Amino acid sequence: MENIEPQFIAICFFIFGALIGSFGNVIIYRLPLGKSVITPRSRCKSCEKLIPWYHNIPIFSWLLLRGRCYSCGARFSVRYPLVELIMAFLFYFLYLRYDLQWITFEYGIFIFGLVIVTFIDFDHFLLPDIFTLSGIVIGLLGAFINPQRDFFDAFLGVLMGGGFLWLVAYIYWVLRKEEGMGGGDIKLLGWIGAVLGWKSIPFVILVSSVSGSVVGITMMIKNKGNLKTVIPFGPYIVLGALLYLFGNIEITQWYTRLLFPSQ
Repeated sequence: MENIEPQFIAICFFIFGALIGSFGNVIIYRLPLGKSVITPRSRCKSCEKLIPWYHNIPIFSWLLLRGRCYSCGARFSVRYPLVELIMAFLFYFLYLRYDLQWITFEYGIFIFGLVIVTFIDFDHFLLPDIFTLSGIVIGLLGAFINPQRDFFDAFLGVLMGGGFLWLVAYIYWVLRKEEGMGGGDIKLLGWIGAVLGWKSIPFVILVSSVSGSVVGITMMIKNKGNLKTVIPFGPYIVLGALLYLFGNIEITQWYTRLLFPSQ
């Protein structure tokens, strides 16, 4: 019986993640277009008919309808259940990793924002200020209120995260006289520093640089050596942040062994 309650709570986190993932899909599509994320209700883009609530159940409705509109048969993108599944599993593992505590609530807000900006960046090469700048403020406020976190650590995270990418962008501009990194990436890394602290920044930069380089080189080869191939960098920064969020204890121990091998 003792194992039933944690399993039940974990399932509730999964369901909640899928539900807010469904809302996240609305934000991903509408926010860059300047549309309200509240109204109107979801419609089929082909026939313009309202989608009834029972055809809008996260993950299951898409599977039951085989990814098609119930009215006109138009295809719905696999992106919708994908975002819902990603959000559901992230919330599921968030509970397993951190249990029920204040920091779990903070990280839940953080994960929700990171998934949304990832897909917006994929689609529009845009990281909205309403998430990045608000995330910095909320991250600092959380560090000030939450006794599990340290405000100075979060403040240094903002300076170190945003400052590092700003310096890289500035050097690139001086050498090439063109923009090589958007301001959104700078604010995104500042937001990550505000939530995860300054110690997360080197790891996030390492992961994003390696993963982004692999994808960039692959795209360059695919485009027959076109060095002007542009890819959004935000998703790879987010990947590094999520890996650190779920493995920070192990990563911190790895840092310690790397820097102080005799310890």
